[in-house]
Amino acid sequence: MSTFPKIQKNNIETLQVNLGYKCNQTCIHCHVNASPSRVEMMDKDTIYMVPKVLEAYGIKCLDITGGAPELHPDFKELVLLAKSLDVKVIDRCNLTILTEPGQQDLSNFLADNKVVVTASLPCYEGDNVDKQRGEGVFKRSIYALKLLNKLGYGLNNSELVLNLVYNPQGTKLPPSQKELELAYRNHLRDKYNIYFNNLFTITNMPIKRFADHLKKLGQFDEYIELLKSSHNINNLDSIMCKTLISVDWQGYIFDCDFNQQLGIGIAGNPLRLKDLISSKKDFFGTNIIVGDHCFGCTAGNGSSCTGSLSN
Repeated sequence: MSTFPKIQKNNIETLQVNLGYKCNQTCIHCHVNASPSRVEMMDKDTIYMVPKVLEAYGIKCLDITGGAPELHPDFKELVLLAKSLDVKVIDRCNLTILTEPGQQDLSNFLADNKVVVTASLPCYEGDNVDKQRGEGVFKRSIYALKLLNKLGYGLNNSELVLNLVYNPQGTKLPPSQKELELAYRNHLRDKYNIYFNNLFTITNMPIKRFADHLKKLGQFDEYIELLKSSHNINNLDSIMCKTLISVDWQGYIFDCDFNQQLGIGIAGNPLRLKDLISSKKDFFGTNIIVGDHCFGCTAGNGSSCTGSLSN
């Protein structure tokens, strides 16, 4: 039994959709166990359910994730369907996907459709990035960032938004987002002439691959205790699960991406996207299913898909 406080849904503002677990990287901190060998992919019928739900519920933000969501054959079609509804689209991008064979037009597609690129860059030092994400990832990430800047992403007076995502090495909480953003901004500008809009700091969640990594090191229990002891009650009002619905590659819905990976259905029920169409659901005020992993979102400065909740 978790001691995490009871919380309820507010109005739903974001539909976060996981298109599948196939990825061109295998990162230590990955809480979905994504890798090149994964084959799970959302089918076309479920893809077509996404814009129907966006329209029916008046949701104005589609947050697309994976794996590397761009590897899904219908990624671009989903983006176009959402944009036709005047919905903000966020692509959770690992950057190196922009350098993969067959993806030469991807960056232009994202720019043409004003997709918000929220890109993983867990450090501005190459050795740290390669240690966490794989050999050569930092060099390819820098190339991809330069490519996005060339298209206008991250530049002043541009509509193209480029956000970077930091997560710490090992069993540490992220530092001050404001201070770290300044360090990122100065380093990337001075050394690589790279620009971006915002830096988001995200706490590593003790789920799937990262949990297995911690257990092998004998640090799992220690990390859970760190999250619990660092719980900040002031972050409760701003945690992302209150205004978000998460969808897995099979179309099942969850309170958040982390509950999705733990198989904890929304309100404890195995609901799917099609159920949201056949019977309109009112999520406001419904209880969110919580567990010890939820302390990862409230610890310290807090953590969400848009970074820290306080500074």
